[in-house]
Amino acid sequence: MTPEAAESDVIIVGAGMVGTALACLLGQAGVSVSLVDARSGPVEADTAGRGAADRRVSALTPVSQRLLEGLGVWERMQKRRVTPYHHMQVWDGEGSGEVSFSADQAGLPVLGHIVENDVVVAALEARLSELPSVQCHFAARVAGLERRSGASALTLEEGGSLVAPLVVAADGARSPLRELAGIATQCGETGQVAVVTSVRCERPHGGVARQAFLADGPLAFLPLTLQGDARHCSIVWSTSPAHAEHLVALSPQALGAELEAGIGGHLGAVTPTDRAVSFPLTQRHAERYTQPGLALVGDAAHSIHPLAGQGANLGLMDVAVLAEELLTARRRGLALSDEAWLARYARRRRGDNAVMLRLMDAFRVLFGTRQPALTLARNLGLSSVDRLGPLKRLLMQQAAGRRGRLPASCR
Repeated sequence: MTPEAAESDVIIVGAGMVGTALACLLGQAGVSVSLVDARSGPVEADTAGRGAADRRVSALTPVSQRLLEGLGVWERMQKRRVTPYHHMQVWDGEGSGEVSFSADQAGLPVLGHIVENDVVVAALEARLSELPSVQCHFAARVAGLERRSGASALTLEEGGSLVAPLVVAADGARSPLRELAGIATQCGETGQVAVVTSVRCERPHGGVARQAFLADGPLAFLPLTLQGDARHCSIVWSTSPAHAEHLVALSPQALGAELEAGIGGHLGAVTPTDRAVSFPLTQRHAERYTQPGLALVGDAAHSIHPLAGQGANLGLMDVAVLAEELLTARRRGLALSDEAWLARYARRRRGDNAVMLRLMDAFRVLFGTRQPALTLARNLGLSSVDRLGPLKRLLMQQAAGRRGRLPASCR
């Protein structure tokens, strides 16, 4: 039941990976948190990471791994299902350019892990159950937001309200809370649609994440190991709306044939193990991350093209920085809603996120063109990166999440 007017230090709207991680970071420091989500209840713990793979996966960097280790959830995830990848291969399907990265070259044990999103959330929710200062409110939809007397009040559609000095929007790319707060976004239509599914390949993936830049957009084969079988992959094909419609309508056999051709036969015959679904790709960036009594994190603040797999990592970095700033303010006796202190979070995160959004958009445009001069330039560029050791190491460090001043929870 929703309390008539429950009070806490922080209200987090959105109990996905990002919002739940923030609740854990604050809850283990003793901050009282109300976590609100519209879904009916917690992730089904008996099925997450068991049996068939979930369509929604994330490529988590070593920096994100350290954050989750500090929360005490990484080991729980490993007991379910995580797949390390030690190599990346990227090539231009329209030319000859190719670049490969390895963990050894980056001086890392792994480049990252492919993890199903429900595995991450299930592990975080198990940790939340051990934190008495965190209260979860499922099947709760926000109807209104009001700032009054130094506190924010959320009115719920189901009745009642929640009150706290600070509300955090972690409710996704189309954030209703961001809309209620009147925060505008810079919105860029990519002209692409993502098609996602899961497949089993003829040959093992070998711990390699593969991405081919094709005429209509990038096709990624992300390695998954299910019950010891290393022939599974999660597919993300960012392509034109017409091609996406075509792919989703194909029979499993025909879709497998197109995927096999798209990846250049690197893994042999491809057999879909789930139906393909699609969703439009839009990049958004909130014009501001904070206002009095409110902060945006994750996709509510920024949504990014999936071609580099950085969306979840940027969101986890948001919450690591926000939690660090909030806990520092608390130790200094400041209100958690202190505007000057919230501005520190915005300064640390908005610039880095803006750079990543611009970079992904530039890659999308460069690899989406069919102009001969640009096709030649990108092929030469890929091949040059593969030969230049220092530049390659720099790119690998960036991809591993080692950018700027990391919060203590990620070091």
